[in-house]
Amino acid sequence: MSELVRVSISIEKPLYERLEKLVRQSGYTNRSEFVRDLVRRQIVQREWENDREVAGTVTLVYDHHVRGLTDRLTTLQHGHRGVVLAATHVHLSHHMCMEVIILRSRASEIRKLTDEMRKLRGVLYAELATASTGEELH
Repeated sequence: MSELVRVSISIEKPLYERLEKLVRQSGYTNRSEFVRDLVRRQIVQREWENDREVAGTVTLVYDHHVRGLTDRLTTLQHGHRGVVLAATHVHLSHHMCMEVIILRSRASEIRKLTDEMRKLRGVLYAELATASTGEELH
């Protein structure tokens, strides 16, 4: 574990009270871990804004009965070999499927692939969850 450093901040009392409420509502046992997570979220956001190598997941919900859709999704993923690390496919109903795709690349390439999948006829939902490779988080 890395060396801990104590930090002191000054904030207005109403903002402090809101911070304490957020910490409690979020289930954190202490304010320090809550603030560390806020900082980490900002680091990940900056990694994406600066088009760094990042990680993420795309969740798709689609109608697999739409002609050619599963082939187009597979072709897109094969065309981004090295970006697509893994995919999990589940059947939600007779027509509906969900796929969660784990990706690692530059942020712009992940966004582009997500947009390409989102635009396919039959894809009803496509959501990108941004993450980090973890290199900048410690």
